[in-house]
Amino acid sequence: MTRFRPLPADRPVRIAVMDDYMGVAHRLADWSRLSARAEVTFLTDPIAPGRMVRELAPYDALCLLRERSAFPAEVLRDLPNLKALAITGRTHRTLDTGAAVDLGIAVMTTEGSGNGAFATVELAWGLILGLIRHIPQESAAMQAGAWQTRLGGALHGRTLGLVGLGRLGARMALVARAFGMHVIAWSPNLTPERARDGGAEPVDKDTLFRTADIVSLHLVLGPTTRGIVAATDLALMKPEALLINTARGPLVDADALLDVLRHGRIAGAGIDVFDPEPLPADHALRTLPNALLTPHLGYCVVETFRTFYTQTVENLESWLDGDPRRLSGA
Repeated sequence: MTRFRPLPADRPVRIAVMDDYMGVAHRLADWSRLSARAEVTFLTDPIAPGRMVRELAPYDALCLLRERSAFPAEVLRDLPNLKALAITGRTHRTLDTGAAVDLGIAVMTTEGSGNGAFATVELAWGLILGLIRHIPQESAAMQAGAWQTRLGGALHGRTLGLVGLGRLGARMALVARAFGMHVIAWSPNLTPERARDGGAEPVDKDTLFRTADIVSLHLVLGPTTRGIVAATDLALMKPEALLINTARGPLVDADALLDVLRHGRIAGAGIDVFDPEPLPADHALRTLPNALLTPHLGYCVVETFRTFYTQTVENLESWLDGDPRRLSGA
């Protein structure tokens, strides 16, 4: 372990499990395997960027759940006690992995989502069904004593427009066909051949937003996709259309989306991802009756978390043994 920062010799190792919002990490893996050599703390509240260095300074190792907290190089450099990062998943786009390695910090990864690989797709369909059949409103009305207050719509015969047709987009297309829907797709680099292989008809961007009854986003966020759904795209949508985003919040012009929802220019939006996250309690989106919101639950299923945390414990145990496993880039 000579290329990594050494473990403390005069005290137990201090480990923090970060961003455990639902307080479930402690029961999804056997953390007792570390107890003879380490003190494990579960942090259930998000830490504001300005408090990150101060609050994390005592810890030797941090367990990061996906990309809930960002660790740029300047934060890593200000954490001289930090010796290991156990990240969930194979990549972490908001962690400067290169800087961590250069600083002598062991960066260990886990496998992907396991049996929860398509959980985000399942949630996207939950949002679609919730919106088109008014399930949240009808449930609330039933609990208030009412009976049949809104008329919903059927999916059969409608058009699903997929912005992005990778692994998850293709799964969306598969489910849409089971519902009897027509599927169209567009992305900046989507070829007609790949679109048809993914079960969708290739169209240009304007056609997708103009004709789809439901637009669902399945792109990776990057410099070329940030804000890729602009005000001009939302303006093309039908008044009865729905927008679904379970990918990343910054793919969509947030102000433009608020505007079309406030003025009823589209029927509704199902949103699981935001910028920033967690979404502030007073954010305007929380007040809109035609917005069905979930708090970034796409990958948050027990199957995925059990894989993440079981392998995190394995990684930390190997690090304590002096032979860290699943090293990033290895």
